[in-house]
Amino acid sequence: MLNTLQLRISQHQRLSALRRKLLRLHKCLLDNERVTYEQVRGQVSKGELLQLVIHHTQFAWLHQLSELVVQLDELLQADEPLTAEAIAAITTDIQTLLTPDQFGSDFAVKYDTALQQNPDVVIAHADVAKLLLADNQ
Repeated sequence: MLNTLQLRISQHQRLSALRRKLLRLHKCLLDNERVTYEQVRGQVSKGELLQLVIHHTQFAWLHQLSELVVQLDELLQADEPLTAEAIAAITTDIQTLLTPDQFGSDFAVKYDTALQQNPDVVIAHADVAKLLLADNQ
């Protein structure tokens, strides 16, 4: 019984850490996209930025990452225990999404560009990758 409880706590801690790292990556990507937007259209307030993130096509590619954070939240707050299958599925989805590719999906292309432009994005990406790699070992 104790081993099962320890396993659940460990899984919850790992997913919580992954969530925090993904939020940091999301913030870096959002900041990067904001700078790009403001270079063309001028400075925006926090309220305007929120509206842009929700509605503007330039920020739409970030929605996929937001959705993965929401999925992690749902897993972490679920009444039923985490399953190995659910953890494997979400980590695979994260690894797949965070694969930069200059010829891939819209997200992959923009993610690749952000990695080329911003060292903060590179560091945040490495933090997520390190956590995912540790989970696979």
